[in-house]
Amino acid sequence: MNDDSLALRPLTARSIVLSTLLGHHPPRMPARALVRVGELFGIAEGTVRVALSRMVAAGDLRQSDGSYELTARLLARQARQDESRTPRTRSWSGDWEIAVVSVERRPAAERTALRQAMAALRLAELREGTWLRPGNLERPRPAVATGQCTWLTGTPDGDPAALARTLWDLPGWSARARALLGALDGAATPAQRFTVSAAVLRHLLTDPLLPDPLLPGDWPGAELRCRYDAFEAELRDLLRQYVTPHRTD
Repeated sequence: MNDDSLALRPLTARSIVLSTLLGHHPPRMPARALVRVGELFGIAEGTVRVALSRMVAAGDLRQSDGSYELTARLLARQARQDESRTPRTRSWSGDWEIAVVSVERRPAAERTALRQAMAALRLAELREGTWLRPGNLERPRPAVATGQCTWLTGTPDGDPAALARTLWDLPGWSARARALLGALDGAATPAQRFTVSAAVLRHLLTDPLLPDPLLPGDWPGAELRCRYDAFEAELRDLLRQYVTPHRTD
């Protein structure tokens, strides 16, 4: 898998602002700091400010006192992103979480919301209306999932590793993770590394976070997280030079 097949999203003013705020805690920064981040990656001040205005109009950002912060929807994305990097796991006893849709008629919007919630919970769909995963994660279930489903705990009669392979494309996930690791190695400029790191985060959001006994022996999830953490620390040091106001006296 080469860089072209990775289909990396190009850097834009919006993606720079969004990725910067998603990676910043708390996710609020002055406009001047976001402008300086844009300049680091070759984006003109005017382009960044136009993107900020459009993101406010779209409901992605909230502006006050010259600073911009993420709105609730993107705060939820930040929480999912953080969890994907440092998942809260527990010792796995062999049990599986099972969710079965138990309401008869649902509007399309409710079905879509449930599908999104199940993806965030890292459950896979065995068949229409039946979702499951190993019970090794600690996270709350949102109301959209508890309201539409009956939740059960059980164990498969057959090989759980074989079941996991039917529910998730583990070879595909692993191959893309390794391609991203290679792309990080080959990213020579801050802009290239920023672009690849954003793709790494998106990929980590799709990690099924399975217990070790169900994973292939060469699973690259931990390595991808470790490499991203090292890159983030490097980028944070670099950005600090650009977002800290310079003294003029």
